[in-house]
Amino acid sequence: MNFNRRKFLQSTGTLVLSGAVLSGKAASFLNLKHPIGVQLFTFFNVMDADVKGTLSKVAAAGYTEIESAFSKKGGYYGLKPKEFKALANGLGLTWRSHHVLGAPFKLPAGAKMPTTPDGKPIVIPPMLNLQDNMQQLVDEAAEGGVKFLVCANTPTGTPEELKASIAVLNKTGEAATKAGLTFAYHNHDMEFKILSDGTIPYDLLLSETDARHVKMELDLAWAVKAGKNPVDLFKANPGRFPLWHVKDLDASRENILPVGSGTIDFKPIFAAAKTAGMQSFFVEHDMPKDPFASINSSIKYINKNINV
Repeated sequence: MNFNRRKFLQSTGTLVLSGAVLSGKAASFLNLKHPIGVQLFTFFNVMDADVKGTLSKVAAAGYTEIESAFSKKGGYYGLKPKEFKALANGLGLTWRSHHVLGAPFKLPAGAKMPTTPDGKPIVIPPMLNLQDNMQQLVDEAAEGGVKFLVCANTPTGTPEELKASIAVLNKTGEAATKAGLTFAYHNHDMEFKILSDGTIPYDLLLSETDARHVKMELDLAWAVKAGKNPVDLFKANPGRFPLWHVKDLDASRENILPVGSGTIDFKPIFAAAKTAGMQSFFVEHDMPKDPFASINSSIKYINKNINV
């Protein structure tokens, strides 16, 4: 865990706890810097070729928590839940959260598949989803020992789609609670666009899902792109946002950048972490040319500029 250990030891002398080197658990006990996580979708184009190597580089960069996502190999990067957990733990990483789809994947009308850095459309294999495979996904997440199960996206483009999605989210939230998990919904900017009946999907996602069972993972950049102030969302719904995605945007709000290299002012957002109820946050960069350079740049900025 990168919590500026050198300065800490210089100011307090060599610290030994139970005769061991200072560990992540000791850091938590001492109320030092919050763990920094990374969303593994950042490595979508490279991770399946070398799962252990990718996670090793994540740990070497100073990240201590991970949130898994989709894999071209299927399952959990080609592994069973317990196997993936063992691999992550063996590298000093805590597998904190896992992303799943809310419904069978399909592109919105008129949309094109995102491309890889070499310009080729990404290839997404068949994936399980909450609409059709809810209990299996909940059971697998529980088997893997993660704390959070997150719906990465779900159809919200029409009033009918939104109503059906809310029903799936509520059903999943109840099942997740029974399994000892916390369920959350991850936004993009589309949930803030007004529908034909005048409603805003994100407003209904907040008001018509059961707050006891459905929390929110706020993607800060997508919310900002949609013209929303994350702090205002936190104040209006205190404690509802235990998870965040952290990435930056350029001035056009069209291009994703490493944290701290764009235009988002993260300091007031992180200052409202307690109001949000934030428990974990994950650095993410969608389809970067060099994901490892990106995560290294992001964590350097966070360690230097963010206190949480």
